[in-house]
Amino acid sequence: MASFQYFNRDISWLGFNERVLLEAKNPEVPLYERFRFLSIFSSNLDEFFRVRYPGLLALHLLPGTPDEQAAAAGLLKTIQEKVDSLQQAFGEILTGELLPGLRERGLQLYYGQALQSEHEKYVTDLFYSKVLSFLRPVILEEQGQEIALQNNALYFIVQLTSPEGKNRYGLLNIPAGNLPRFVSLPGNAGLRHILFLDDVIRFNIDKAFPGYTVQGCYCVKMTRNADINLADEWGELEEQIRQLILAREGGTPTRFLYEGEMPEAARLFVMQYFRLNEQELIEGSRYHNLKDFAELPDPGGKLPCYPSRPPLEHPELRNLVSIGDAVKNSDILLHLPYQSYNYILRFFNEAAIDPRVREISVTLYRVATDSHIANALISAARNGKSVTVFVELKARFDEINNLNWANKMKEAGVRIVYSIPEMKVHAKIALVKRKSGWKAEYLGLLSTGNFNENTARFYTDHLLITADKRITREMDLLFSYLLSREQPEEYGFMKFDHLLVSRFNLTQSLEQLIKREIAHKKAGKDARITIKINNLQESHLIDCLYEASNAGVEVRLMVRGICCLIPGVGGMSDHITVYRIVDRYLEHGRVFVFHNNGEPDLFMGSADLMDRNLHRRIEVLFPLYDKKLKAEMLQLMELQFRDNIQAVSLDRDGKMQPTLKGEKEGPVQSQLEIYERLGARL
Repeated sequence: MASFQYFNRDISWLGFNERVLLEAKNPEVPLYERFRFLSIFSSNLDEFFRVRYPGLLALHLLPGTPDEQAAAAGLLKTIQEKVDSLQQAFGEILTGELLPGLRERGLQLYYGQALQSEHEKYVTDLFYSKVLSFLRPVILEEQGQEIALQNNALYFIVQLTSPEGKNRYGLLNIPAGNLPRFVSLPGNAGLRHILFLDDVIRFNIDKAFPGYTVQGCYCVKMTRNADINLADEWGELEEQIRQLILAREGGTPTRFLYEGEMPEAARLFVMQYFRLNEQELIEGSRYHNLKDFAELPDPGGKLPCYPSRPPLEHPELRNLVSIGDAVKNSDILLHLPYQSYNYILRFFNEAAIDPRVREISVTLYRVATDSHIANALISAARNGKSVTVFVELKARFDEINNLNWANKMKEAGVRIVYSIPEMKVHAKIALVKRKSGWKAEYLGLLSTGNFNENTARFYTDHLLITADKRITREMDLLFSYLLSREQPEEYGFMKFDHLLVSRFNLTQSLEQLIKREIAHKKAGKDARITIKINNLQESHLIDCLYEASNAGVEVRLMVRGICCLIPGVGGMSDHITVYRIVDRYLEHGRVFVFHNNGEPDLFMGSADLMDRNLHRRIEVLFPLYDKKLKAEMLQLMELQFRDNIQAVSLDRDGKMQPTLKGEKEGPVQSQLEIYERLGARL
C-alpha cells in the first residue's frame, strides 16, 4: 500500500496547537481560562522548537537530489508560515479580545503602553530593591568572548551609544526565573494595573548601563535542541544524566525569537554575533515566554474561571474499608479526573501497611514532584515489603526529577531498575502480591496515564484495578522481563494471550483485530472500529485502517494530537472519520474497540499508534473483560463521539470542521456530560 498518502506529522501537530488556540478565542470559555489556553499554546510551541524543529532544520541541510532538497525546503517554509500565522492569531486574540476583557473587569495589563506617572515611583523603587541584584548587563564585543544564551531564557538586546559616541550593543537578562513574571501595581479599587517584569526593566534600562545612552531595547530568546542520547551502559548513570541535561540546555540553537521592532542593523549584528542563520530567526512580538500567562495574577479575584468540579467518589468504593479486598469480588474501573485519585493513593498506601502484602512492583514514567505514591513505596520498603520500581530515566524533561526520586527510594531499600537498552518503558502498571493462606493473591493496577497525582487533576485517563488471574499472571511475566533487561527477541518463550505488549504482540494483535472486522464485513456482519488515542502516525496500522475502510468497515477515530491518516478520501478512507476534542481537561486515555459483530473487544492502555510506541517502547494495552464495566466504557466513548460543542472533525485537507447537531439532538459537551453521568450514579 505504498501509494497511500499521509498527513505530515509536524503540520498535523501544529494543527492540534491551533485547536488549543481556538479555545483561547472561544467566548464560552471563562476569561481566566482563556489566558491559560494561551499559556498552553505557547508552552507547546516551545517544545515543538526544542524537539521537532531541529530535525526539520537538519533535513533541510542534508545533501540530496534537487527534488529532495526542494521538498525539504518546501516543508520548512510551510511550517514557518504556519507558525507565523498562529503567532499572528495569538496576538490578535490577546490584544483584540482578552486584554479588553480584562479592562472590562477592572484590570489592565500594560502591553506596550507608556507607564502612567502614578506608577513610576513604585516601579523605580521595585527595580532598585528587588530586580537590580538579578541583572547581568554585558557589552557585546564583536571580537570578544562569545556568550551562550540560556535555553528559553529572556534577554534584551540593547542599542547603546558609548560616552565616546560609538554605537554599541548590550545584552541584559530578564530574570523571570528568579522573580514573578508579572507585578500587581498598587492603585485604586476601580482599575488595577498589572505590569510585565520586562517593563519594570525597560522603564529603568538606562540604570543598567550607566554612562551609556540607550537608543532602544528589544526582547529576544533562544530555543535550543532538546535531543539527548542516553547511553544505557556507561559509567555512573547519575553523573551521565546530569551532564547530558547540562548539554541539552546548551544544545544547538533551533529558534531565535526576536521582537519585530528590532532594527535591521541590530538583527544582522545578532545573527553574526550568535552565529545564527535565517532559518533559525523567527519574528515575534514585544513579549516572549507567554506560557507565563498561567501565572497571571488576579488581584481581587475578578477573573471568571471554570466552575468547580470536585472529584467524585466511586459508587462501589465510597464506603469500603479495603480496595484490595473489594477488587477480589469484581474489577474496578476509575475515570480521571472525574473521579477521585485518592483511590489510587489508597491502593498503594494499603499495600504499604497490609501485613499480607509481600511484594510490590510498579513502573514509573513521570514521577510527581511531591509524589505520594513514591512515598508510599518508601514506606512499604521500610515496612519489610519487597518493592521493585522500574524508573524510566529517558522520560524527556523529567530525567532529573525521576532520578532524584529513584535515589530516595533506593536509600529506603526499594529495588530500583533503570532503563532498558534502546527502549523506553512507557507502560503504566503496578502489581501487588499478598499472602492468602497457603496461596498468593495478585492485585493489578493498569492505567492509560502516568501514576502521577499532579497530572491526574487535568488529564482524562482510565484505571483498572483487577484480581483477574488472566491479567495479573501476565503482568507478573512482564515484570520478570523488565527485570531481566534482555531484548524481546531473546525472550522467545514469553507469550502474552491477554495483555497486548509492544515488542511482543501488540502490533500483530491490532492488525489481526482489524482484519477480523474486515472479515465480518465481507461476511455481511456488523463491523466497526472505534479508537481513541493521542497520536496516530505508524504507517503500517494506518494502511490496515485504510484497508478496513475499503472493505466498508466504519472506522471512527478520536485523535487528540498528531494524525497522519487522511480521512474521507474516496477509494482510500471514505469510511473513516477523525475527531479531535480540546476542552477543560487534556484528553489522554487510549481506548480501542473492535465491535466484533455485537460482541466487542475493548482494550485500554498506554500505547499510541506511533513508531516510537509500537517499536521502541514497552507499552501495555489491557482488555476489559467485566461486561458491566465494558458497557460503561462504551457509553462514555459514545458520549465523546456525540460531542458537538468541543469536538471538531478533520477533513481530507487536514482542516478542522465543526461538528453538527442532528435534527433531534441537543448540545453535547462530552466532558461535562461524563462528569454529570458519573455523578448521577452516586
